[in-house]
Order: sequence, then C-alpha cells, then structure tokens
Amino acid sequence: METTNTPFETQVIAIGNQKGGVGKTTNTVHLARALAERGRKVLVWDLDMNSGATKHFGIPTDAFMGTFEVLVGDEEPLNVVVTNKEEGVSLPDNLHLITSRRKLEAIDETLAAKDKFLARSDVLLGPIAALRGRYDYIFLDTAPNATAPTVASYKAADWFVLSAIPDPFAIDGLRDALLDIQAVQRRGNPRLRILGVVLAAVDERTRLARTLADYVTGAFRTGGAGREGEAGAAEGSVRFKTIINRSTVIPTSQKEGRTLFETDPQHKVTEQYRQLAAEVEARIAAARDGVTSSAPAFSSQLPADAVTPELNEVVNG
Repeated sequence: METTNTPFETQVIAIGNQKGGVGKTTNTVHLARALAERGRKVLVWDLDMNSGATKHFGIPTDAFMGTFEVLVGDEEPLNVVVTNKEEGVSLPDNLHLITSRRKLEAIDETLAAKDKFLARSDVLLGPIAALRGRYDYIFLDTAPNATAPTVASYKAADWFVLSAIPDPFAIDGLRDALLDIQAVQRRGNPRLRILGVVLAAVDERTRLARTLADYVTGAFRTGGAGREGEAGAAEGSVRFKTIINRSTVIPTSQKEGRTLFETDPQHKVTEQYRQLAAEVEARIAAARDGVTSSAPAFSSQLPADAVTPELNEVVNG
C-alpha cells in the first residue's frame, strides 16, 4: 500500500459501548467518511468479529486478510490496508480500511496458544505505532464485549467516543464502558481521554429520547452545574451537541454497502455527521491548544445513583 506521511499528529479514536446495537459502527463509518470529505486521511480498523464496518463499505468479509492476521503477528498492518485501488473495491477518497471476518472469533484462543505469556491488551500497540504518521485519524471500531481486540483498543487509543441510542440498556452500556476507560487510565494508558458521547437513532418527538438525552447530558460532564447551550447540550457535558436522528436511509445505505455520503449526500442525517466531524476536530484542536473545557482531559465520573426516579419512570412505565 502506498501512503504519504501526514504533517499532522495521528489521532487514534476508539468508538464503543458495552452493548451491541447502539449505532457504534454506523457512527464510526460515517464520522470517518465525514472527515475524509474534509480532506483528512482516515483509516477505519474493524475490530469486531461481526465485521460491521467491513460490510458497511460493501467489502466481502473473506476477500482480504486483515485484523486477525495482524493481531496474531502473521502480517504487518500496512500490508493488509484496503484502499480504493484494490480490484472490486469502491472506498471513498481519503478513506482506507483494515477488514475483519468471522475468524476473529478465535483470536483469544489463538493468541493464548501462540504465547501464553502474551498480554492481550498490548496486541494493538505495535501495529498502531506502525500506522502513526500515515493518517490524520485512525478509528477503531470495537466489539460490544471484552475480546482481545476490544481490550487492546482501550490501551492503544488516544481518545474514546461513547456511542448510545435512546435505550436504557445502551445507557447502562455507557456506564460499563466508562468504568473500563477509568481502569485503563489507571493501568497502562493514562493518556486515554473521553472525546465525547454521541447520541444516535434519536426521535426527538418521544419522551424517552428526550429524557435519556437529558440524562446523558447531566451524567457525563466535566464538573460543575453548567448551563444549557446550543442543541440542548449543557455546557460542561461531554455529550456532543450534534444529535444523529433516526432515519430509514441509514439501514438502506447499509444494505447497499455504501455510506449516506454516497447514497444521500444532502440528507439531514448526512449533514448531522458533517456537523459531528466539525465538533470532533474542534475538540481535538482545543485539547492541542490546552483548552480542556472543550476537549475534556479528565476521568468522567458517573454517580452510583445516576439513574434517577424520573428516568426509571420513563424507562419502565
């Protein structure tokens, strides 16, 4: 694969939640695509055995070597990066992919058999180091469980984006993911920071969606009471101001193996992902300039009683 070094420092962003079906892969793919549209050089690394990101780009899961071969040490990451120069591949300009396939189900057993002393949390460190300087952004699309690639993503990433939908179980998944982030910050990756929480598949007409959005705004914050700001997000909250609405165009584009930027470039949701990409870049730029209020360099804390009686009433009633 041919690449040219970028003059910018590579930002490695893991996207996840300890629950499936929360828009994690959809957010990963479309945020990466939006940044590619902005002229950034972006790599999406599919670390999920379900191969969601791979399928979203219309690539057969067994067409290329990818994540499994890199993590077991059989291939270097640059040798398995897929670009739109590959025959039969139609990736957007500026966007590359490392694919996943079902074989990844056996990664933990394979790693243990290869070296019983290997720390599975370290398996991405070398590959990510080899890719730094070649991309502006590397997105790690994680699985909703603690497989070796997921655990390793926490150790290798600079940033973590939490993905959620208006569903009480998805919010519980945020809490679990947050605890994992805090554990990794203490035990091996102190530079890992929460970039933000994305709320997706939101129907703002429903009481549940509004209540859970308010809950996320209040529970994930830098500290202090804050005040309500643009798009309903409170100042001091790590929730991104941009909310991704529910729309049938998303599953339609997934079935076609393309993103909304190809199937519906002028759609409201496509524009929301453009706005989200702008927020991401603004937060990272603020962190680089030392403005931590815009890019929180902290360990967010969820109180034990964060799920309020009002929230329980909406969820259960």
